[in-house]
Amino acid sequence: QVQLVESGGGLVRAGGSLRLSCTTSRAILDINAMGWYRQAAGKQRELVARISSLGITDYADSVKGRFTISRDVAKNTVYLQMSSLKPEDTAVYYCNAAFLLETIWGKGTLVTVSS
Repeated sequence: QVQLVESGGGLVRAGGSLRLSCTTSRAILDINAMGWYRQAAGKQRELVARISSLGITDYADSVKGRFTISRDVAKNTVYLQMSSLKPEDTAVYYCNAAFLLETIWGKGTLVTVSS
């Protein structure tokens, strides 16, 4: 079983930056893929970025060039560096892990971008 602990959300002005962290209870290389999703008020949860066990990354079109997903294998942590933030990036951000046949979610961290 995998447990995920997120941190790093908060309030930031448009154009600013934040870094989210997600630490796993299991060796990160044992996990098929990890990602960040977000859910804005009244909207469906959507993929933001993900990284496979091989280190291959994928991004939503809306964040390409602004967000970067990375990982620290030694710390079992995945990061989401968010830059040039926009008010429409405001959402609860969830860490996600695909482990064997399971999909595990973190509790989420709120990111609020003021205009």
